[in-house]
Amino acid sequence: MGTASNPVTTAANAPGLSITVEKNPPEARLLQLGVKSWPKWGCPPGKYPLKFDAALTCYLLKGRVRASVKGSRESVDFGAGDLVVFPKGLSCTWDVVVGVDKHYNFEPS
Repeated sequence: MGTASNPVTTAANAPGLSITVEKNPPEARLLQLGVKSWPKWGCPPGKYPLKFDAALTCYLLKGRVRASVKGSRESVDFGAGDLVVFPKGLSCTWDVVVGVDKHYNFEPS
């Protein structure tokens, strides 16, 4: 779970399927995960429906996103400096307010 300096927020669309946001994780955590060796991806502002066929962990270098979970009224906001986990099977729509640049890693199935 989060700490005072690293709060964690979640939004769910089914039991066990939730978006987890770790705000400004410490550099040691990023090094442990090997974030800087992950591929990079970016997108301009817009709306993007997504379905995750594998769990995705990403670390945002730039940008601001509101992810609305399909079948739910809940949404979660995340942006530059956040570490975000999307579980396998989750469907959501990214409303990218500020263009995104991120490192990402899909977990092997």
